Amino acid sequence: MRLFVGDDWAEDHHDVELMDAAGRVLARKRLPEGVAGMARLHELTGQHLGEDAEDPEVVIGIETDRGPWVAALVAAGYVVYAVNPLQASRYRERHGVSGAKSDRGDSHMLADMVRTDSHQLRAVAGDSPDAAAVKVVARTHKTLIWERTRQVQRLRYQLREYFPAALAAFEDLDALDALELLARRLSPPPTRSPPGP
Repeated sequence: MRLFVGDDWAEDHHDVELMDAAGRVLARKRLPEGVAGMARLHELTGQHLGEDAEDPEVVIGIETDRGPWVAALVAAGYVVYAVNPLQASRYRERHGVSGAKSDRGDSHMLADMVRTDSHQLRAVAGDSPDAAAVKVVARTHKTLIWERTRQVQRLRYQLREYFPAALAAFEDLDALDALELLARRLSPPPTRSPPGP
């Protein structure tokens, strides 16, 4: 027997919907983040699989591939599909006309998506601790590069408005020498204390 679960996650809770292979909704719940919520999800899936289910399989769609919740789902043996938010948006547009977005509607959409289109989704694999560490470092590196690029673009914008000669003088605004000279040039002059009586 196969169960399909849509998990619309938020910072402190998960809206889940369980669906059977025919697309019939079996249950909807809001679960808290953490161990209590995970235990309730296990109970919920266990209730609907029953004791005599042959080859039980639980397939879950969620719009992330990281975090303790996803790691716990994979460790528990669920088949977890990380649905790209853009894929989810396109699926929502394809099957709904209003374009309205809600937690309950998203959990339904994710359950239906893994039921009908899982062949087009990427399953989350359980990583070794070393692989998980590499992913964290790579993600942090990427984020730092993006942040540096944003800061340089902001600096370029400010210089264009207030000190355009600097743009002509410095080819690479994030070079250390350029930043050092700009910091000296753009620092306000030291304040002088007024003469005493």
